[in-house]
Amino acid sequence: MPEQKKIVIIHGPNLNMLGKREPGVYGTTTLNEINGMLERQASEQGLQVETFQSNHEGALVDKIQEAAGVCSGMIINPAAYTHTSVAIKDALLLLDIPVIEVHISNVYKREPFRHVSLMSDVVTGKIVGLGPHGYQLALDALVKMIYK
Repeated sequence: MPEQKKIVIIHGPNLNMLGKREPGVYGTTTLNEINGMLERQASEQGLQVETFQSNHEGALVDKIQEAAGVCSGMIINPAAYTHTSVAIKDALLLLDIPVIEVHISNVYKREPFRHVSLMSDVVTGKIVGLGPHGYQLALDALVKMIYK
């Protein structure tokens, strides 16, 4: 039997507060619910999933670096670091796997500073504004890319 492919899902700052934080923008689904949904979906596809959340930039960079050579794909919601972190962008450049950037809200309908993603030119694809369902779509896309 072939080795099970591994996907890492990285959640940035404040996403641990989903369900409580600005429900009008982010909805009422919690991060644990999103992770559970993704774990079930991945299991159905024969994939292993690791989820990780941190409010600390360096921890996110460390987790991205750990994925190199170990994971077959990545979903990342850098959250507020999307607009500010050259360190996260540089870490993503180390990877030779498909990476999907996900944002729960439609960043283009929000403040102008949220319209700019430092990650956009290094990720494989980007999904915005579809709520937690965006993560599921990202996982579907990764499955197609990994098993193409």
